[in-house]
Amino acid sequence: MKTSLCVLLALGLTLPTVAQKKSLPLERPRLVVGIVVDQMRYDYLYRYWEKYGDGGFKRLLSQGFSYENTHYNYVPTYTGPGHASIYTGTTPSVHGIVGNNWWVREDGKATYVTEDKGVKAVGGSAAAGQQSPKNMLTTTITDELRLATNFQSKVIGVCIKDRGSILPAGHTANAAYWFDGANGAFISSSFYQNTLPGWVSKFNGELHAADYLSKPWETLLPLKDYTESTADDVVWEGAFKGEAKPIFPHDLPKLSGIDVAAARAGLRAGVDASAATKSATYDLIRSTPFGNSLTLDFALEALKNEQLGLRDVTDFLALSFSSTDYVGHQFGPNSVEAEDTYLRLDRDLERLLTYLDSNVGKGKALVFLSADHGAAHAPDFLLEHGVPAGNVGSRLMRDSLQHEMVRRHGAGQWVLSFENQQVYLNRPLLAQKKLDLAAFQREVANVMLQFAGVTRAITAEDLEKSHWESGMLMYLENGFFPKRSGDVLVVLAPGWLESYTYPVNRGTTHGSAGTYDTHVPLLFWGWRVKHGESSRSTSITDIAPTLARWLHIQEPNGCSGQPLPEVLGF
Repeated sequence: MKTSLCVLLALGLTLPTVAQKKSLPLERPRLVVGIVVDQMRYDYLYRYWEKYGDGGFKRLLSQGFSYENTHYNYVPTYTGPGHASIYTGTTPSVHGIVGNNWWVREDGKATYVTEDKGVKAVGGSAAAGQQSPKNMLTTTITDELRLATNFQSKVIGVCIKDRGSILPAGHTANAAYWFDGANGAFISSSFYQNTLPGWVSKFNGELHAADYLSKPWETLLPLKDYTESTADDVVWEGAFKGEAKPIFPHDLPKLSGIDVAAARAGLRAGVDASAATKSATYDLIRSTPFGNSLTLDFALEALKNEQLGLRDVTDFLALSFSSTDYVGHQFGPNSVEAEDTYLRLDRDLERLLTYLDSNVGKGKALVFLSADHGAAHAPDFLLEHGVPAGNVGSRLMRDSLQHEMVRRHGAGQWVLSFENQQVYLNRPLLAQKKLDLAAFQREVANVMLQFAGVTRAITAEDLEKSHWESGMLMYLENGFFPKRSGDVLVVLAPGWLESYTYPVNRGTTHGSAGTYDTHVPLLFWGWRVKHGESSRSTSITDIAPTLARWLHIQEPNGCSGQPLPEVLGF
């Protein structure tokens, strides 16, 4: 009797609330803007704090909600997997994007993450335009928004990098646009459309990239004020091709070969920009902060011309800034160039937030900002200060391993590739020689442990037979997809990295499970976001299910993350 009375009382208290909630109209933000800053470590939020303005990073932090302890939960930490994991809410073990490149055993060659020879370039060169999301095996939060609204929501991806635009936009996007250095234009592929919209052609015809490259890259502030950075001229920074030293000012007109007047004259004569300046290097803009500014210029045009956030249904702009990555790779995270790039990005973010307030409406847009990975310190910088560090060369590791296996087993191409810190073995050759794959993998793992900088080497066989909830083996397991990953996975010591310029090291890279690579910002701002922060351990895969909960839609179909209750208010 007492129990029944309690149940009836509980129902009496909750039913009116439920009924009241059901009688209210369903509310969603007019627009979601997902911002991914390529290679942005968590500490960049605060490293340049005193020099940030009030309208960019500081506004996001002072008005929004910050998860201060957000990490990637897999390796390798690269751009392709990072963007895919943010938007799918799961890891490479499920969505299949195991790197920016990987070895395809069936084809006997490597492939690029968004490569698709079945589509055509639209507005650019074939090499740059034959791209699509076909290699991503799950839906994204952007896909789920399109599905939930019967494809009435618009989803558009924008980034200088193809993979930074295509993967977030998903399989069902209205469009994805990326930059083609061959003609200085934003392009797409026939996966989305057969011709560029008029507003895109108009934007490209205005030669924005050429304008940015027509002026030297000077520091935003006096050089002496860059107190958070190392000296402007240090041995571990990489100079631009054609530069004697990697120092300011960087003579972009000379280095790029851009002649804006000639390009404009060519356009008036009916010749496109690339033909008018054949020796030009539009790709140079990627490695300057102006690549981010150009990206935002284009994104604002997309918002305006596609009427994103101004319709009766929620739209989504997937916006990624990648020049931070190019600058970091070339100059390193402690360089004046990196600091200048973030100070300028701060101003670009202010431009974006101001536009959203003025055009979409204050509090009408939901924004999140994160990063696809972090970055290591330059090894030579660490060594100079007595911190253990080093670098390895992927080709040298591959060739040295191949030489050792020939010594042990005779002639044959035993090692096909070393990609993503993984060894790909010649399985048909092993079968032909009647060698046991698992035993050969263990032998290779033991050999790899002899290399400088290698602390662990795990076979695919061992990885597939076990399960780990934490630690290094969890990172490896979450990043492993059997059909695309290698036979032996290698772990480098903290502070060690694969150098693009081995044996000389310039700049930096990423890819490890070190906190410098996994710890990234996670900020929410705008629609229904209350100011606050949390130091609770969260994962990058929690972003998509949090957005799904906010939008009242299905989470992506491979999602393994969890909604974040603090920012959702429950």
